[in-house]
Amino acid sequence: MSPFVQLNRIESVLSIVLERPSKKNALNRDMYCALTEALLTAQQDPSIRVVVLSGAGGDFTAGNDLGDFLNFIESPETFPALTFVRTLALFPKPIVAAVTGAAIGVGTSMLFHCDLVFASSEAIFLMPFINLGLVPEAGVSLLAPLRLGMARATQALLLGEAFSAQQALEMGLVNAVTSLDGVKAMAIEASLRLAEKDPFALNATRRLMRGEPEKLLAQIDKEAELFVLALRTPSTQARLEAFLRGKESSRR
Repeated sequence: MSPFVQLNRIESVLSIVLERPSKKNALNRDMYCALTEALLTAQQDPSIRVVVLSGAGGDFTAGNDLGDFLNFIESPETFPALTFVRTLALFPKPIVAAVTGAAIGVGTSMLFHCDLVFASSEAIFLMPFINLGLVPEAGVSLLAPLRLGMARATQALLLGEAFSAQQALEMGLVNAVTSLDGVKAMAIEASLRLAEKDPFALNATRRLMRGEPEKLLAQIDKEAELFVLALRTPSTQARLEAFLRGKESSRR
């Protein structure tokens, strides 16, 4: 397990906390592996009925750690993000998210797989794939039009525009907006209420609402294929390197 992914039990709820605040909880290889392992463990443990995702230090996650990700640029298919999003898409139990601060890239993408999402009022959501010369991930090219509507999905994915917690609430991505101090408590309270439901009925109802996963998994794999093709173009590599240089300069 990664030291940047902390697991805590609250009765029958598993709390998974991204704990790398110095990097705005950006996800590196080890964190993806730890998240996948945590979900698989929770899936197999009947005493765990609900999972809560959150980030430490004021941010949910700034997405991929590009410095780490670029180490895999010659073989991006070996980067464990795809395994994580497929595991997330297939997870059979409810997932609740508590979002604070930045939810960038996969930080927003993973929310489309959550059953309930609570956000603090200052949270910012952004899927900047197009701005980096990349395509969406985690099945978002399928899920965003269904969840947000085509017009808003176009703004988010083709224009690469950020949106606020209030806008996310109006879009239907977020269930409620509250204070920075209250969002985790709201997510835990909802999770405990879910955990009190009959587990067979809860998970079966969730499965019926979501439908069969084959189409979603096929979309995830197609996105991954196109993501790798885009990543290998000189223009995208230049954008990623420029973005990384900009981030490093801003820290000085």
